[in-house]
Amino acid sequence: MPLENQQTRVEPTAWDLTRDYHSFANSDQVQVTHLSLALKVDFVTRTLLGEAMLSLRYFEPQVAELWLDSRDLHILSVTTNTRAPLEFMLEAPNEILGQKLVIKLPEEECERVCIHYRTSPEAEGLQWLMPEQTAGKQLPYLFSQSQPINARSWIPLQDTPKVRITFDAHVEVPKGMRAVMSAMNNPDTPLEGRFQFEMEKPIPTHLLALAVGDLAFQAIGARSGVYTEPCMLTDAATEFADTEHMLDVAQSLLGPYAWGRYDMIILPPSFPFGGMENPRLAFLTPTLIAGDKSLVSTVAHELAHSWTGNLVSNATWRDLWLNEGFTTYFTNRIVEEVYGKEQAELEWVIEFGRLQEEMAALPLHRQTLPANVQQADPNLAFNRFTYDKASMFVHELEHRLGRAEFDKFLFAYVQHFAFKAITTEVFVEYVKVALVEAYPDKISEAELLEWIYGEGLPQGYAGPTSRSLDKVDTALDDFLQGKAASELKVQGWRVHHWQYFLTQLPEVLSQVQLMDLDDSFKLTQSSNAEIACDWFRVAIRNHYDPVLPALSAYLQRIGRGKFVRPLYAELQVAGYHTELQQIYASARTGYHPSIQVQLDRMLKV
Repeated sequence: MPLENQQTRVEPTAWDLTRDYHSFANSDQVQVTHLSLALKVDFVTRTLLGEAMLSLRYFEPQVAELWLDSRDLHILSVTTNTRAPLEFMLEAPNEILGQKLVIKLPEEECERVCIHYRTSPEAEGLQWLMPEQTAGKQLPYLFSQSQPINARSWIPLQDTPKVRITFDAHVEVPKGMRAVMSAMNNPDTPLEGRFQFEMEKPIPTHLLALAVGDLAFQAIGARSGVYTEPCMLTDAATEFADTEHMLDVAQSLLGPYAWGRYDMIILPPSFPFGGMENPRLAFLTPTLIAGDKSLVSTVAHELAHSWTGNLVSNATWRDLWLNEGFTTYFTNRIVEEVYGKEQAELEWVIEFGRLQEEMAALPLHRQTLPANVQQADPNLAFNRFTYDKASMFVHELEHRLGRAEFDKFLFAYVQHFAFKAITTEVFVEYVKVALVEAYPDKISEAELLEWIYGEGLPQGYAGPTSRSLDKVDTALDDFLQGKAASELKVQGWRVHHWQYFLTQLPEVLSQVQLMDLDDSFKLTQSSNAEIACDWFRVAIRNHYDPVLPALSAYLQRIGRGKFVRPLYAELQVAGYHTELQQIYASARTGYHPSIQVQLDRMLKV
């Protein structure tokens, strides 16, 4: 049945909460346990020629068919591991899910199935960049983004977080280029066009990742290092120099790091996220390189996912908050230890501000922790409730129990569910015993269920505060009372102070006020992507047209969804229809395909 694009209000009991509605896979009958992958990367045709050997585990006798997920894949042939041909069929495409690949299995159980295929140049999980779209301008570039359901656009598999697989891969690329994957990478591999990879620990399929380009490596610690284009390498290594310390802090809270190495790759600006927690090789946006380590909490966030997300995973996209909420909280703990309590408090307050902003814009029935997206695009699960309301909930648990007792719970929770995918309901049952029964004077079952299934925030919840923002409130009051921007006391402000100042400005400002702010603080020319985005949003809604050239350049330079989606939405609401169409027409080809799809729908292109 085709999925609907519009989400409707759904009570938790209306669905089979153990089922992943975003996968065609019959993984309850037969499950893929290992992927042996061979890929040939063709930059001329912008395709991958692939062979995927899938090892199978049977849960039911005499399973007649294997159902896999695919999207825009050209299936060339399907065989057993002995090369005996198997019948297969691709069902009609679904706008959101892609196509079900149905493979008829032999009467006797076969251990492995081999699929020969070619990807589409428009594969939603792959972005192909021409040399001029890279920093070095010499070689093309390819990178993947599998989360949430785009692994199926470059590998036919059971594309659901319920299924964990190990994998090995052989990747052929043009000589002189380097391939890296979410596996153990060897920076000393010669650039002769052949690369081998292995991931011996089971991971969900949305963590499968590949990048190919002009990539150099620099170690920044015994277990950590950076891959990126050579011209960015020194700046990236300097910006992320604290990663090894973050690793030590994280281990002290949640136990040993399970993945061996924690390397990072800094991708071109079109990468659609701040970061992606691909194990052993976190993908990061270059917008984090601010020159002052002010935005490195995203590094801490992707590292934190090594425990909450990669080790303990969501079973379906409805349960994404279990990944992102705990990780956002855990990020704050790492930041506090590495950069101090003031910065941690500031980031927590900024989180709460983002949440309040989204609460004002999103229908109440969507303001729960479980993202009830069973009938919708799973990308809708990635909102502030999944991250920031869930983080507020985890912070509240720490407040109720006290840090020492909560840390014991957190450690036990991660160890108990390590290498497992869990639903919201499994978590609830665990917490009923581990917290409600163990600490009856700290939290009740009703309070627990209100936080998880209730709409909005529980009544009486006040949210975090920081005395560090008092000086910003004073400056904001002075400005609104008529004091010139140049006379405001802003010395020593961090990025988070500026973010708070900009987001707390009134919806309506005069052109004189906007010009005063811009002339005094050079906001339109800000090199910090976070500050620039917040300022552009203020300027757009008040029709401060001097920002338009810089805004156009920004949207053509950066493809991170966190920035481009709200800016296009602001242009749309403010009535800049001609300017919006002109900017998007120029910028679209530089965006990742997944962002193109989302913006095309939003802008009705």
